[in-house]
Amino acid sequence: MTLFQSLYRPFPILLGLLLALGAAVALRAQIEPGNRGVPPIDSSSSYEVSGVTVDVRGKDSEMARAAGWREAQRKGWKMLWGRVNGQPASVAPALPDSTLDSIVAGIVIEKEEVGPSRYIARLGVLFDRARTGQYLGVHGQITRSPPMLLIPVLYSGSTPTTFEQRNAWQKAWAHFRTGGSPIDYVRVSGTGADPLLLNAAQAGRPGRGWWRMLLDQYGAADILVAEVMLHRRWPGGPAVAEFVARHGPDDRVVARFSLRAPNSEALPRLMEEGVRRIDTAYTLALRSGQLVPDSSLVIEDTGDSDALAQMVADSLAQDTALAGEASYAVQVDTPDAASLTMAEAALRGVPGVQSIATTSLALGGVSVIRVTFLGTRDALRAALSARGWRVEPVGESLRLTRAAPALTAPPAAPAAPVAR
Repeated sequence: MTLFQSLYRPFPILLGLLLALGAAVALRAQIEPGNRGVPPIDSSSSYEVSGVTVDVRGKDSEMARAAGWREAQRKGWKMLWGRVNGQPASVAPALPDSTLDSIVAGIVIEKEEVGPSRYIARLGVLFDRARTGQYLGVHGQITRSPPMLLIPVLYSGSTPTTFEQRNAWQKAWAHFRTGGSPIDYVRVSGTGADPLLLNAAQAGRPGRGWWRMLLDQYGAADILVAEVMLHRRWPGGPAVAEFVARHGPDDRVVARFSLRAPNSEALPRLMEEGVRRIDTAYTLALRSGQLVPDSSLVIEDTGDSDALAQMVADSLAQDTALAGEASYAVQVDTPDAASLTMAEAALRGVPGVQSIATTSLALGGVSVIRVTFLGTRDALRAALSARGWRVEPVGESLRLTRAAPALTAPPAAPAAPVAR
């Protein structure tokens, strides 16, 4: 063995160790929870009205800002009333400032310029859902969509990304407050198996079998795919984003538009505007009857519903014999007063229910009903599921939604007469 061979021999081993170490570091960076996953904000307790512009003056900067926030509350209330009731904001009833102070949950500063005696800003106003519902009224039926599984897809540098790593498009959807939207978005955080199950390839797959499994796992009835293709002129420079709103496993295009950002600092604002416009497009499609769940995604119920109800009743009788009376919180969607009445009637008809009381009324959102039940929470959940409701545990409470109807086979065509 020569001197060169003896010196060269350890190099392949060292190179292999370095490559293995680099691969381990890269894999750790990909699976590290801190590098992916943006938990969606809880939007069940507030309405949000964004883009409220104010331009007011005052004796000093503090008084001008206070006057601007007060003006934003008045404008935001009219915008919210018009959006919920489907009427122009100009016909919204006026509320006194004391009432507005009691229902406004917060002010979001989107952009502001403060001068010695002048305040110019673009603000967002958050309204407490429970307190605001009684002032919104019920003017016509408010349509609410079935649960829709949302998959945001970002194309940047010709590479599609959903939840594999954090990106501006995922953050924009996670920060979007869905409480004021008629679309019932099912948003995932992007942790665990989400990047493997809900990737760009799955978003474009038309097969129904895998979709049925995913929709059942995430508690949704249909799919919404929000795409954005980001084209940068140069790093840090202007960017053009092409947005596409798709619906269903066949990728039916609902809307398509483009937005432009002058630099990288403006990209978050561009993404937020894209989310708002896509939500508006889905809302218009829902009101026009286009956002209907695909019937091929509904799993047929081949079991005997009467036998299932009897089985649940027998199990409930056993549970009530062992468990005492307890109180449980039940969340239910109440787009209007009729839906609240229907939910209360359904809860009263469950065997074992002693009494019910609506503790938080939110017309156009999610109300909370306190149910006094003779049995365990699992028994109450099983009894509601047997009556056609979809019940999901949310912390210590239960979330109640109407399950999608099962498909029924079409009647068979009459047989043709046989010639003799």
